[in-house]
Amino acid sequence: MPELPEVETVRRGLQPFMEGAKILHAEARRKDLRFPFQKDFVARLTGQIVTGLGRRAKYLMADLASGDVLLMHLGMSGSFRVQKDATATPGEFHHPRSKDIAHDHVLFRMSSGADIVFNDPRRFGYMKVIARDAIESEPLLKGLGPEPLGNAFDAAMLAHACAGKSTTLKAALLDQRVVAGLGNIYVCEALYRAHLSPRRQASTLANRKGELTDYARRLVDAIHDVLNLAIKAGGSSLRDHRQTNGDLGYFQHSFQVYDREGERCVTPGCSGVIRRFTQNGRSTFWCPKCQK
Repeated sequence: MPELPEVETVRRGLQPFMEGAKILHAEARRKDLRFPFQKDFVARLTGQIVTGLGRRAKYLMADLASGDVLLMHLGMSGSFRVQKDATATPGEFHHPRSKDIAHDHVLFRMSSGADIVFNDPRRFGYMKVIARDAIESEPLLKGLGPEPLGNAFDAAMLAHACAGKSTTLKAALLDQRVVAGLGNIYVCEALYRAHLSPRRQASTLANRKGELTDYARRLVDAIHDVLNLAIKAGGSSLRDHRQTNGDLGYFQHSFQVYDREGERCVTPGCSGVIRRFTQNGRSTFWCPKCQK
């Protein structure tokens, strides 16, 4: 599933073509994706100007002049494709993403001269139009923790959120109520770069007095670093992720631990070998020698 860097990369790719433009035509080519489309889905979008395109965790959020927000989630295999100067018949695209155009499920024709097409072979993605003043109570967003690149997320906040937890560090970081938008890849990478074991108890980010430890500082710095590097690289392309112009992301070439089972640890002076084990149903990659 695309994680924060991939979704942020998609947002930046869509922004020039959607923000400030009017949705001249909206088309849902089936009744549902992961969830059924609302009956008034197309009607609430057609003719609306997109006043802003943001991101919350792994969700894209298009603010509309009507006061509505179009909430979009990529799911497992969803991707957006931009066709500039949209004069061709919908379905014929310059940058093919999925080989089967039968998976082009949603189209937005923008006044910017672009067709924005959502392709999703597995149909785990979803879209929903909600009122801006109902965002705080929206079930899909309610309870999400702070953004890991936002001002509210720092070592003290993370230590406080993990205080008293009996769960592991990795499980805590994957909990969207603790921090929103992190997934398996970037949690593995951040823990490795902070030299912290994925098996370490989350509560050790604070001491018995509730004061944050150096572990918390190292981990937050590593999270910031790995996310910023991944966004700069256009995200990680393992299976389905591509940028909106059809390019692959490149951060997978910078993985220091993820998907490197059996390879030598790249930490200077460490003679360890990267191992993999299953943790909470997910593959965890780590160096047992330098991650403590």
